[in-house]
Amino acid sequence: MSINLTKGNSLNLTKKEPALQKIMIGLGWEMRPGQALDLDAAVFILGNNGKLLSESHLVFYNNLKSPDGAVQHTGDNRTGNADGDDEVILANLSTLIPSTEDLVFVVTIHESEARNHHFGLLQQAFIRLVDVETKREISRYDLDAEFSGFTEVEFAKLHKVNNEWLFTAVGIGTKQGLQGYVNKYL
Repeated sequence: MSINLTKGNSLNLTKKEPALQKIMIGLGWEMRPGQALDLDAAVFILGNNGKLLSESHLVFYNNLKSPDGAVQHTGDNRTGNADGDDEVILANLSTLIPSTEDLVFVVTIHESEARNHHFGLLQQAFIRLVDVETKREISRYDLDAEFSGFTEVEFAKLHKVNNEWLFTAVGIGTKQGLQGYVNKYL
């Protein structure tokens, strides 16, 4: 049974799912009638200093795979018209570079400033964590109206503490663009 997380809640994946190695992070969204947005999922792979392991450790629509191949973005969905997951990130926890401490999952709106787009134009959006082997949803975090006016959201973080992986629903909205996150984590 999937666990619904709310902002700030964490789930110890290592304890709850000790056999879990391959995960899927699915992002889905639905538009309000008459709206069209292009949401983009990205993952920042960070070391113990809170910074990207290298520039190539930002995985998103322009860099679909981490250097070690452990994290992969399956491609850009520009409309959100698909049922279920609109963008997907896959990660193999057992093959991550050992110095990996965090995987930070961020969702941005493409050309938000030029198009005057924000998360308030969505009816619903979610991020979910799925066990790739069993296809079972482990956890889900649903966006709600609190992100209206924001153009980016740091949805979730996978954090390694004492060799245990914690999945946390972060839920921080910003108006800094993808470049703002790059500046923060580079």
